[in-house]
Amino acid sequence: MAGLFISFEGIDGSGKSTQAKQLARALEQAGHEVVLTREPGGSQGAEEIRSLVLEGDPDRWSAETELLLFTAARRDHLERLIHPALAADKIVICDRFADSTRIYQGTRSGDLRNMVDQLHDLVIGREPDLTFLIDMDPDTGLSRAKGRGGTEERFEDFGADLQHKMRAGFLELAQQFSDRIRVIDGTRDIDTVAADVLRIAREAVGVAKSDA
Repeated sequence: MAGLFISFEGIDGSGKSTQAKQLARALEQAGHEVVLTREPGGSQGAEEIRSLVLEGDPDRWSAETELLLFTAARRDHLERLIHPALAADKIVICDRFADSTRIYQGTRSGDLRNMVDQLHDLVIGREPDLTFLIDMDPDTGLSRAKGRGGTEERFEDFGADLQHKMRAGFLELAQQFSDRIRVIDGTRDIDTVAADVLRIAREAVGVAKSDA
């Protein structure tokens, strides 16, 4: 499949959404066709599932039920937006993808990581070409996330302990998938972080074009 698939990951409040938008804008200004999307969401069906999993009480769903809901949303997202965009040789930038499910659902309640990976292999079968992990102190990130307001705070409402656990999980994941996950220090100012992200992304775009 042509195109380039880039994802952004990190704990809540890490600044990954801001950096995804910054990168999309910079690549568009450089003349690339870019599709900026998010998970859960990105397609009509997936957006409907988004409200189910991100709103309401923390105990609304078990981790197992969340896994099924997120996977269903991701499959619809792939079919209706990501795969067609990549086939059209576009750059897809996604705010979260399967790595978030590996961490949030895979470790939140016991050890569901094997189930996450098995379901991913059966139903999704696709990894990003490049992933930026925006690393941030969990307490700072949680304070930022709670300060945004809004209704999508279900995971933030689990508290700081979950955020610390998630950060550790993401950093372990970066070691496991070191060929595609690049850890970026998110504690610096937005423009400095964006410059690092853009430099790495340009290298990936160059490789993708040379392989096409």
